[in-house]
Amino acid sequence: MNTPAYIPQIRLYQDWLARTRGLHFDDYDQLWRWSTTELEAFWASIWEYFDIQSHTPYEKVLAENVMPGAHWFTGAQVNFAQQVLRHVDAAAAAGLPAIIADNEEGVASTLSWPELHQQVAALAVHLQELGVQPGDRVAAYLPNIPQTIVAFLATASIGAVWSVCAPDMGTHAVLDRFRQIEPVVLIGVDGVFYGGKAIDRQDVCQQILAALPSVRHAIVVGNRDPEVSWPGWQRFADLLRRDSASVQAFEPRWLPFEHPLWIVYSSGTTGLPKPIVHGHGGMMLVQLQLGTLHNDIGCSYAANSLGERYHWYSSTGWVMWNAQVGGLLAGTTIVIFDGNPAGARDRPDMSTLWRFAARHRVTFFGVGAAFYALCAKADIDPAQCGDLRRIRVLGSTGSPLSEDVQNWGTAFMRRAGVAGKDGQGIWWSNISGGTDFAGAFLGGNRELPQTPGRMQCRMLGAAVQAWDETGQAVADQVGELVCTQPIPSMPLYLWGDADGSRYRSSYFDTYAPGHGRHPHGGDLPPSAGAVWRHGDWLSIGGDGSCVIYGRSDATINRHGLRMGTSEVYSAVEALPEVLDALVVDLEYLGRASHMPLFVVLREGVVLDAALRQRIDDAIRVALSPRFVPDAIVQVAQVPRTLSGKKQELPIKKLLLGQPVEKIINRDTMANPDCLDWYVDFAQRHLSNVPAASQA
Repeated sequence: MNTPAYIPQIRLYQDWLARTRGLHFDDYDQLWRWSTTELEAFWASIWEYFDIQSHTPYEKVLAENVMPGAHWFTGAQVNFAQQVLRHVDAAAAAGLPAIIADNEEGVASTLSWPELHQQVAALAVHLQELGVQPGDRVAAYLPNIPQTIVAFLATASIGAVWSVCAPDMGTHAVLDRFRQIEPVVLIGVDGVFYGGKAIDRQDVCQQILAALPSVRHAIVVGNRDPEVSWPGWQRFADLLRRDSASVQAFEPRWLPFEHPLWIVYSSGTTGLPKPIVHGHGGMMLVQLQLGTLHNDIGCSYAANSLGERYHWYSSTGWVMWNAQVGGLLAGTTIVIFDGNPAGARDRPDMSTLWRFAARHRVTFFGVGAAFYALCAKADIDPAQCGDLRRIRVLGSTGSPLSEDVQNWGTAFMRRAGVAGKDGQGIWWSNISGGTDFAGAFLGGNRELPQTPGRMQCRMLGAAVQAWDETGQAVADQVGELVCTQPIPSMPLYLWGDADGSRYRSSYFDTYAPGHGRHPHGGDLPPSAGAVWRHGDWLSIGGDGSCVIYGRSDATINRHGLRMGTSEVYSAVEALPEVLDALVVDLEYLGRASHMPLFVVLREGVVLDAALRQRIDDAIRVALSPRFVPDAIVQVAQVPRTLSGKKQELPIKKLLLGQPVEKIINRDTMANPDCLDWYVDFAQRHLSNVPAASQA
């Protein structure tokens, strides 16, 4: 029997452009340039190619090309959940499941497409009966389990706005987020399994509920105990069993293209986390474009009749959870894992997630770059992981993936029996984007050459450049990652930001209108609006491939999860022994994130083991174990500007190896004498870091 020829999804799209639009491109660079200059033509093609369903036709693709404030597909009416559920009949006829779930306890389950439809409808009808209206917020404190996806789709289907925090987040961090959005419904979990432990979450859920006076209804998901019952809380499982006529007749509500879908959170260096609002239509377009065209999900040829099985390890607190759910938009089976991918702390097992992938015959295996680095250090044996030969793509994001780690991963898959296309080894889809627009700026292309440690291309529709300090584009140099054209998934607004000032200051204030150059030549006109500054260091090679070198600001990025330094200070400086603190995340290409915390203590207090533990515990409880520092260092002073601002970014650059005279002006410091200590500390720190890892 002849094996069908493999045709990547991005090639199928280009063939469609040629057939329906008469558009022919000699190479990817030409296609990318078209997609970033002819925005309306490109995004209209994505709409038509993926057959986006709308109750009314759109009037205009892009009302005005401006950032911020671009309005897309005016007049259209869509619904994210409707786009998912339209696949029920076809996927069920093909025998494909919707969701395959497993956890570190080995408890696996499968949800069929008809079951997904019924459960979403049952919960949606119940929410409507509770009086939940379009625009109301539904907040969830849930892990990565099928019930969370059901709850999200039910919320979206009636036009309510979804927001979720992971159960590894402490009460303080959750309330910093949920208090801002004033939810009317809270969905909590009774407990989770993580790192070999069963962790009860009833007390935390009760504390969250008590601190949210806007909540009118509370629902509990029985994850540890299916029969869980809390006074005053409805049982999630009972609500899904409903099968009334109203459930059978339920249809998702048609909503304006820019109707709010979900609120996600991204932290800056000051203030509360930013509650970012994304819309139904923008998310549908960008998730389909990213998942199908660039990640090649839903390949034209699968190894057997099981179809595509898409997995990207994530907690619900990371935007990759949203991307995982986005796989359902194309009718793809998603395979989710809840728990610690590295085993228990006292019994580390880096084969856990690989064995899960083998067990469920995953075809797309995505995870944060830090996971691959840990696997490389452990040098796990593929023979102990089961049959991995159905994996055809390795996805990576969350932090820079080094050349050495990618080479290890390719060798690992060869040992597992995966030769890849034409014997070239496994294909890597290394992507980089962000919570802020729930998409990717840089990513993969199945047809382009691979260079370990580099991302293959800029994404279609993403007018990305690296800019120097004067706002000029640079090639083969490290610069600020900017995007000079709007993208449909850029935030609608930040919740509670009535005048838009926080939104503008977060992304658009660095480069004013008319400052800098268009990606394809010529000055940016004043009417072009502002330019998106993402906060990453980027280098773009002559071949279009890219490298991310970590954050260009002081935001903490731990395994893909971003947290504002202010949230760390809130937890640490609440301890009576701590007078002041400064934290920096020394993420850089080729090296795992290293986060030191500098603390100023009360007179007479010594940083002993007991105090270190109290500091760690304060961060673990208030924020998450992910943000416990790698080192705690006692200092006499925290360097501050004349206006009193902590000088996080200069200290970060100093610890990455940049000369002190180039990163800070002592005349602008309130306490310049303390800087010598940090210079000496940086020299000692860098002497223990391999030269290739230094900036």
